[in-house]
Amino acid sequence: MLNSSPPSDHIDVPEIGTRWRSTVVLKRDVFSTVERGFFMTPDGEVEAVLRRIDQVPWWSSVIARVLFARERKLLRIAGDLGVAARLHYGGRSVLVRGWIDGVALQVAKPFGEAEFFRSAKIGLCRLRRAGICHNDLSKQQNWLRGPDGRAYFTDFQLAMHFPRRGLVYRVLAYEDLRHLLKHKHRYMDGVLTPTEQRMRGRKSLFTRAWMASGKRLYEAVTRGLFHYRDTEGGGPRLAFDAPRIAERLRGQLDVKDVAVVAFFDRGARNSLYAFVESSMLLKEETLRAALTAGGDTTVAPPEYIQIVPALPRRENGDVRTEILQLIASNQIDLVDSLVRSDEERQVIAAITAGRHNLRDKF
Repeated sequence: MLNSSPPSDHIDVPEIGTRWRSTVVLKRDVFSTVERGFFMTPDGEVEAVLRRIDQVPWWSSVIARVLFARERKLLRIAGDLGVAARLHYGGRSVLVRGWIDGVALQVAKPFGEAEFFRSAKIGLCRLRRAGICHNDLSKQQNWLRGPDGRAYFTDFQLAMHFPRRGLVYRVLAYEDLRHLLKHKHRYMDGVLTPTEQRMRGRKSLFTRAWMASGKRLYEAVTRGLFHYRDTEGGGPRLAFDAPRIAERLRGQLDVKDVAVVAFFDRGARNSLYAFVESSMLLKEETLRAALTAGGDTTVAPPEYIQIVPALPRRENGDVRTEILQLIASNQIDLVDSLVRSDEERQVIAAITAGRHNLRDKF
């Protein structure tokens, strides 16, 4: 079993004092910081996730508070439905929800898992009966696959609650279901019914209008003004710097392949971790020197470079970056459910044993 979790430290967080012990920073952007750790409740300490907005820049604080208030309100409802985490604490700038032992859809990649998509549809029906529309299910990171194979929802910042099921509710509920079918088509190709196929490709009038106008304005503001790119949670460095880092490292002698993934820590808004497949004779100093050769400072080097004898791969040869991202962010306990063979387990164990990010930077 690959089990080597980082230590936890008590952190003084406004509103909740030292009731929070943090282990990993899961995400940080201009709208919030999300951490994994442990929270002290009246019934004892539980594993949980904390979202805080007390450290966001002043120029994004208004939007951050709107998103925060939405999630706080909706988790109070959705947390009792068995399809999302329960809200343990909801204050003015800090909320704590339960930890769901699962991995995001783009990490789990549930190819052929009919039970996952069956439970996903049941979960959407429960949200519907409660009058909730998630409104952000197009993103794979907002779907979790639990160890029981069931689907769970996370990130309710854009969700809405409708006491009455009017036209707007029906349109948004339709889009939630359409996004489910989009993911089902990706991982269960060929099993959609004719009705589901038509629905998957038929955007609502509201969505078509949003794609043509509102989304362009949204991207102009978030990407242009806020410099915010989600990239499945990876941020702008994964989008812009990572490909250039990988290209330069692949050009070095004795380098077979390179995989660059993102992770978050307390010392940077987002960070990069490069896994370099090569013989162990190659030195990290050589690779870092290659990245800055000729005084080139246009690309910031990754925070960590780890030389590994082999990278985990799928049957088609593609690198399993989802596993590397969990290792980079020190969520080793989530790797086991993704391992598919004893041979792959040995490859991953070698990488895990030599990993450089042994804990967050407190």
